[in-house]
Amino acid sequence: MSEQGPRVLVIDDERPIRRLLRSVLSAHGYAVHEAATGGEALQQVRIVRPDLIILDLGLPDVDGIEVARSLRRWVQIPIIALSVRESESDKISMLDAGADDYLTKPFGAGELLARIRAALRRVSRGEEGPVLSAGELRVDLSRREVRAAERSVQLTPTEYELLKVLISNSGKVLTHRQLVDEVWGGLHYEDALHLLRVNISNLRHKLEAGAGRFRYIVTEPGVGYRLRAADISSSGSAAS
Repeated sequence: MSEQGPRVLVIDDERPIRRLLRSVLSAHGYAVHEAATGGEALQQVRIVRPDLIILDLGLPDVDGIEVARSLRRWVQIPIIALSVRESESDKISMLDAGADDYLTKPFGAGELLARIRAALRRVSRGEEGPVLSAGELRVDLSRREVRAAERSVQLTPTEYELLKVLISNSGKVLTHRQLVDEVWGGLHYEDALHLLRVNISNLRHKLEAGAGRFRYIVTEPGVGYRLRAADISSSGSAAS
């Protein structure tokens, strides 16, 4: 195991799964740490300070969705959820709780590695840069801080990366394909398209904070999305 590589915390109650993930990830330079329960996982996050979390949703003591929700109250580490659940509602619940991505069991090692690389790229990009703005929206790229109407907004790494792409192209229509390539490059388009729609919805609700209408991100039906470049404080917009 390379202790110099990114630290990955694997949270899964099945020992064979943890053993398999340790073998695969260690072989590719990741420093792997483990937890078998939700309670142990929360302790390990404080001790290990991982760069990425792989979280199984079927934990014995507490549902993985609750673990993700608890983590999102104090850390913004990328979370990749693992589950045997395949329903649309379960996947949306995972993302709403704060997961950045998900994989349905069984999955291939190659796909998992690709998603880990994509998640780590999203948190490493844009560490230095200017403050971008659109109306009352501000994104400080050097500090990774977001403010909407002077209110601090806490985003997951994926939501932040999506907003960064939109505000960097403020006023320009970005197609679904462009956004998928920028944020989830390397993933299957249909899988990433679902992630895009859920993250756009979550991003809108966080930016608006109960305003009752979506002012910032505009849907271009059948094409994609754009961020309003002009004075957006008095405008409405279409929903996704």
